[in-house]
Amino acid sequence: MTIAILDHGSGNLHSVARALAKVGGDAEVTDDPQRVLRADAIVIPGVGHVGRCVEALTALGLDRAILATAREGRPILGVCLGLQVLFERSEETDRPGLGLLTGTVRRLPEDVKVPHMGWNTVRWVADHPLVAGMGETSFYFVHSYAADPDPVTTVGITEHGRPFAAAVASGSVFATQFHPEKSGEAGLELYERFVKAVAST
Repeated sequence: MTIAILDHGSGNLHSVARALAKVGGDAEVTDDPQRVLRADAIVIPGVGHVGRCVEALTALGLDRAILATAREGRPILGVCLGLQVLFERSEETDRPGLGLLTGTVRRLPEDVKVPHMGWNTVRWVADHPLVAGMGETSFYFVHSYAADPDPVTTVGITEHGRPFAAAVASGSVFATQFHPEKSGEAGLELYERFVKAVAST
């Protein structure tokens, strides 16, 4: 069972790999679309600018590999910027996102500290195996843009100036605006559940 961590040039790849390894995952950092297509699941990490991230994914052919993975129903986990690139569009760039999730990623309000950095509570609003039974939980965030909550895809909501989608799910895709690898035991539990979900598919 291999989990491909996508190397698109802007992400905390090795901390994600270490977290997955700690909970029993066989993680491989790669920028090779063919390796991604052969993997049992993929993780899309990322920090930085969503437009540059989509541009890098496209240049490497990883965008097509992500879309193919979604079509085939293999598990996908997006983290922080990896959540934002899955949406149709972002106010941060004119470049379209991958469109696996409907909606727009918008800048957080100017009347609160931006970037939103530090621990914040996630309120779960839908059932999903990766977070079932967790209750309200604190996770670590670092971001200036966030997706509006959509009742169809939103699993968890956090507030910073306005409510935003902290976790989303659609089909085999699950993504978090927070960083599980920086979120202590709760984050490791989420990664462990992801690894177990991959092993059972």
